[in-house]
Amino acid sequence: MAKSSSKSGSDGSTSSGLAGLRSQIDTIDRDLVGLMNARAELARQIGHLKASNGQQTYDPAREEMVLERVASSNAGPLSNESLKAIYRELISGSRAIEQHIRVAHLGPAWTYSHLAALHRFGSSVEFVPVASISAAFEEVHAGHSHYGVVPLENSTDGRIADTLDNFSRLPVKICAEVPLRIHHTLLAAGDRAAIREVYSRPQALSQCRNWLARHLPNARLIEVTSTSAAAETASKTPHAAAIASRQAGVHYGLNVLAEDIEDVADNTTRFAVIGHADARRTGRDKTSLMFEIEHKPGGLADALSVPKKQKLNLTWIESFPMPGKERGYIFFVELEGHRDDLRVRRAIAALEKRCKRVVVLGSYATAAAVG
Repeated sequence: MAKSSSKSGSDGSTSSGLAGLRSQIDTIDRDLVGLMNARAELARQIGHLKASNGQQTYDPAREEMVLERVASSNAGPLSNESLKAIYRELISGSRAIEQHIRVAHLGPAWTYSHLAALHRFGSSVEFVPVASISAAFEEVHAGHSHYGVVPLENSTDGRIADTLDNFSRLPVKICAEVPLRIHHTLLAAGDRAAIREVYSRPQALSQCRNWLARHLPNARLIEVTSTSAAAETASKTPHAAAIASRQAGVHYGLNVLAEDIEDVADNTTRFAVIGHADARRTGRDKTSLMFEIEHKPGGLADALSVPKKQKLNLTWIESFPMPGKERGYIFFVELEGHRDDLRVRRAIAALEKRCKRVVVLGSYATAAAVG
């Protein structure tokens, strides 16, 4: 009897301890709800002040600074990424009180472009899936969407030519960047032994080509318009698999057959948020430029000597053939600093004297990789 009584006492103590801890959590939750709404009310007041001064509600530079400040003050046990995700949604919901924002992105839901848009804007916006990069640019240019999210470059495959082409055609700005770690997942309704076909976007298939050669050497690789479309196809097609995000697999009810199958472990795609205005200066910014030079010996060297003279570090450079012009090229460069910085202003002025055309695509805060 004594043994039974001891067990009962132990269970009672455990139950009492759980109840006490849960009561503390309930109290904290009530406090958190009050504090979050108090924060949202302050954000609403800021939104009114911005509107009265003709300023944009969405301020990517400020939001990036808030997220970094949250991470820097974090003592755990929550990870920085977890806290940033919580605050991203808090900021998104607060922003939605003041303005209904439409964001165009490539492909249906759960493509990597959609995931990049979620990381930047949170879920309290209207996402507008479009069929092509050009369509995302047109959505923003025409004013149908406030912003667009488009891939700019991949660490494995390099530049995204369609994006650069559209920058050369349409007057939109880069107002933020989203470096997204790309983790490819092999998804199917059945098991790996039954796979005869693998569907995905050309870029995803390219980024997993070595893994596919080792593990599915006999499977036929089929290109489709998006990774989400690949997941949908795999959910309906016997003996088929898709390379897509884990979230797409959950959405279409697929099994995860293999994770992180990208050939390069640090596979990252940098997305540009496009809109109609520069982000404000933060002190850790980048500026993207597009310029056209005379086709003559030393023309490019002369142009690139400008940032060197101003002691500006170039972080990216690409050339792109101009449509309809034989041997004509546009150059895209990215350098450290904001267009309002003195040295950047001087560099732009000097380039305008040496080039046929100079376009400032935008200045925006440097962002840490997510995902």
